[in-house]
Amino acid sequence: MDLHLDLSDLSGGSLRARVEQALREAVRSGRLGPGSRLPSTRALCAQLGVSRGVVVEAYSQLAAEGYLQTRRGGGTSVAGTALSAWASPASVTPAGVVRHDLNPYRPALDGFPKAAWLSALTRVLHEIPDERLAYPDPAGTPELRASLAAYLGRVRGVRATPEQIVITGGTRQGVELLWSVLVVDGARRVAVEQPGWRGMSETALDAGLLPVPLPVDEHGLVVERLWHEQVDAVALAPAHQFPTGAVLGAARRLQLVEWARKHDALIVEDDYDAEYRYDRQPIGSLQGLAAEHVAYAGSTSKTLAPAIRLGWLVLAPRLAEQVAARQRRRGGMPSPLNQLALSDLIERGELDRHLRRQRRRYSRRREVLLEALTRELPEARVSGAAAGLYVVVGLPDGISEQATLDEARSRGIAIEGVGGSSPALVLGYANLVDASVLPAVEALAASLRAAIE
Repeated sequence: MDLHLDLSDLSGGSLRARVEQALREAVRSGRLGPGSRLPSTRALCAQLGVSRGVVVEAYSQLAAEGYLQTRRGGGTSVAGTALSAWASPASVTPAGVVRHDLNPYRPALDGFPKAAWLSALTRVLHEIPDERLAYPDPAGTPELRASLAAYLGRVRGVRATPEQIVITGGTRQGVELLWSVLVVDGARRVAVEQPGWRGMSETALDAGLLPVPLPVDEHGLVVERLWHEQVDAVALAPAHQFPTGAVLGAARRLQLVEWARKHDALIVEDDYDAEYRYDRQPIGSLQGLAAEHVAYAGSTSKTLAPAIRLGWLVLAPRLAEQVAARQRRRGGMPSPLNQLALSDLIERGELDRHLRRQRRRYSRRREVLLEALTRELPEARVSGAAAGLYVVVGLPDGISEQATLDEARSRGIAIEGVGGSSPALVLGYANLVDASVLPAVEALAASLRAAIE
């Protein structure tokens, strides 16, 4: 197999560095596309007239950078994943093509425990009586509700009986049901975090509620502002606010509970990724402080995968009955088979084992990303808790958040902005393997420079 590499046009550096540069440019330019086979080290060293050690070291370096992949017995080829970056950071990527996945919403999809999930589903199908294949209970299967009551109590400090839990198709569907019930009961206005998860405002509007934005700072929601607003409920993510990464301080948690009790109002707690904390134990749930005033929402979207489409609400008994009744009228209850499979994972300890693996993986990826940011963007100001699936990077003074996002997306970077008063980027690391971090940060640095210009 022949491969033309002209080393004569490359000046400076060692012979090995010039071989690396020539190969790197061949990949970046597209001359060597994803999956292209490369000559063996013996063949390429003969073609170039260099020692075999030079080629071996060049291949090894480019494999470490994510450009090449080597398989035992399968030779060396150009890495072939849609999320890798072939182009140089300065190049423009066709719209819709993702080369660097910094999406903060998705967990590591390659970490989904397929074997454990398949085993759980297989056990469910072998054991489930035929009559359980009829229309499901609108509140959810008794097995999953019991498993979650025990699991959430153990892991998140939630106080609940199985009867207080309603299984939904995810957090968005759950809060949609909750808002519709509150509207029937006379609710008109709900406070939401700004910036915050757009789904809260969108679902509130769709239900006929008026979202009232309240500010967020480095300690989470500015709770004192609630006392000046006429609202029937407040929705927030206290354990790890999205997108700022702030954790609601202890004093504010107590102040929030006091407000809810005094006004007989509802707190909607979005506990979307609290299982992932890397510097300490996760902060306990608000629901554990005031179960009668907190609607607790969680899902499998960050712990397992969004495709499972399972979520839950933990509610006061009367509210749980109303939400289940609303779900029955609307239909669309999540699959009982998936519910039973998740219960099986919880009861066998498979979910705990999966989360331990994911914590190690995410902690490592976060460290690698921070190291790359320090190297390539030393002016970056990283904020937020060491938790979840993303870091928040404040932009230098005078830099437009939107301009940076536009430049980054034109280079194939899947990325989000904070959208607050201080321009900042939200960089997800869940789907970044070590070798893809540096090219992603280099592309981000190039986007920032272009935005400045």
